[in-house]
Amino acid sequence: VQLVESGGGLVQPGGSLRLSCAASGFTFSNYIMRWHRQVPGKERDLVATITNAGGSTNYADSVKGRFTISRDNAKATVYLQMNSLKPEDTAVYYCNAYHWAGYNYWGQGTQVTVSS
Repeated sequence: VQLVESGGGLVQPGGSLRLSCAASGFTFSNYIMRWHRQVPGKERDLVATITNAGGSTNYADSVKGRFTISRDNAKATVYLQMNSLKPEDTAVYYCNAYHWAGYNYWGQGTQVTVSS
């Protein structure tokens, strides 16, 4: 099983980034996909969730209206489009695959830094 995030980097406040997470080794379309983020010394926080068929999404209040989660089951990839980025969005972003039967997989994370 692999989840490989990409697309992180340094961006100025107000800018945009698009994170990608490519999955392999499991049946991607059966899994709920989530993006989390973590800053040093703090807990990992849930940012966005998308159901297995992509019909429903949910967001943390702090990112609503700015971030959009989407998925392409044919490519086994989940995305996080991040707009109007703020310095407080700086974190390591992690991709997570969850199945109701208890399977839970994580990527290695990608750093996002929002700074002028």
